[in-house]
Amino acid sequence: MSVPDFTIVLGNKRYSSWSLRGWLLLKQTGAAFDEIVIPLDLPQTKRDILSHNPAGRVPVIKVGDTVVWDSLAIAEYLHERFPEAGIWPRDVGARALARSVAAEMHAGFAAVRARMPMDVCTQDPARGERALAEPSVAAEVDRLIAIWNDCRARYGSGGNFLFGDWSAADAMYAPVVTRFATYAVPLQGAAAAYRDAVMATPAMAEWIAAAKAETWVIDQA
Repeated sequence: MSVPDFTIVLGNKRYSSWSLRGWLLLKQTGAAFDEIVIPLDLPQTKRDILSHNPAGRVPVIKVGDTVVWDSLAIAEYLHERFPEAGIWPRDVGARALARSVAAEMHAGFAAVRARMPMDVCTQDPARGERALAEPSVAAEVDRLIAIWNDCRARYGSGGNFLFGDWSAADAMYAPVVTRFATYAVPLQGAAAAYRDAVMATPAMAEWIAAAKAETWVIDQA
């Protein structure tokens, strides 16, 4: 049995939204890979991550002497390595929009991140209701729904995802989908269908099953 070329370094699957993005991107390529999961919020966490990435963040992809971190950098690297994998849409207009909304996700939505932390093993509608009562959270949720609806309306007719087929844009928004499921954020129409489509993918089912098998618990109150 051959040794996989790729290794991905992750945080806890239950909580690590950025790790999920990188893992989904690598999964999309179809390449075999090994995983190193580093428990978060422990005294040795920073040291352990620094042993793989000088920036001290996860996810990290390692290929021989090459180390790639940051989800957008990982997307671009894998797009170059696997041009037929569909990391970005083929259509130039769709690809431009996909990169724009991926970058917006990468840089924004601080209120949703803070008030609705990712926890794929929990259902907490009450916390979601409290979060949505905050204007900053409600405004970001409205923007997220608007992005999904716009992408689906403009480019999503060929499949169930933002640009029809699964792409890096979906990998970037998948952790938000899990948050909306965890905190029972009300969705309708195309946004609700998109949430259901993402949660139904085999990759998401695999990730969540692995998260439920973890023993580490972080207090995110």
